[in-house]
Amino acid sequence: MNRFLAGTCVLAFALMALGSAKAQDFNGFYVGGNGGGVFGRDSVQTSPIFSPTGYFAATSTPAITAASTQQIKENGFTAGGQFGYNHQWENFVFGLEVDFGRASFSGAVTTGPVLYPCCAPTTFTVTQTAETNWLMTARPRMGVAFGHVLAYGTGGLAVTNLKYSALFTDTFATAHESASIDDKRVGWAVGGGSEVAITHHWSIKGEYLYAGFGRSSVTSTNLTAFTPPIPFPTNIFTHTVDLKMQIARAGINFRF
Repeated sequence: MNRFLAGTCVLAFALMALGSAKAQDFNGFYVGGNGGGVFGRDSVQTSPIFSPTGYFAATSTPAITAASTQQIKENGFTAGGQFGYNHQWENFVFGLEVDFGRASFSGAVTTGPVLYPCCAPTTFTVTQTAETNWLMTARPRMGVAFGHVLAYGTGGLAVTNLKYSALFTDTFATAHESASIDDKRVGWAVGGGSEVAITHHWSIKGEYLYAGFGRSSVTSTNLTAFTPPIPFPTNIFTHTVDLKMQIARAGINFRF
């Protein structure tokens, strides 16, 4: 990400150096559509606590935490629309853009069967899934126009939804625990791109954004084991997921 932003800045300064050339007018309100790919990376973890009155041996809980600390890698697509406003002063362009659309991708990771340190050959398994369905951003844009090309950097607000689920089971005493998250996440997005005017009203663009949405967590006390099931509420589970995504997309704008 840092290399991409550095490259965007270098390009912007190069265009400023050529600022004596007449720039296309990017001033005004615009609307448009976009589409491309979205690539996610979710850092996930399932972590139970040890309790003297609980189900687990003292060596089991850190083993579960370590084994379940994983990354879910996801690929999908994005498509939507945007609107915004540019103010241009000579070659310099300042504006604000808001976009909303589908950002559909999902993935899962299963850890196990993993041997219990205390009790081989019995094992445990942890399955974790995550998905998103949509993305909205609201970002200032700042760039330099040279000829028919506008190169810009951008950064601002990003909002998405996050669905996460986790399932823990074992073969020692048919233990079972589960939890889920279904939440809107507010984060940030930074990146840059270029826009090319093809007529006075129409332009096409390419853009890259890197977005982060922070860490979400949920706890559960629903662990059961044995037959018939016996509850072990003192073994509290904490499930966490940290969502980051990259968006590479192309778009078209109509400027009024």
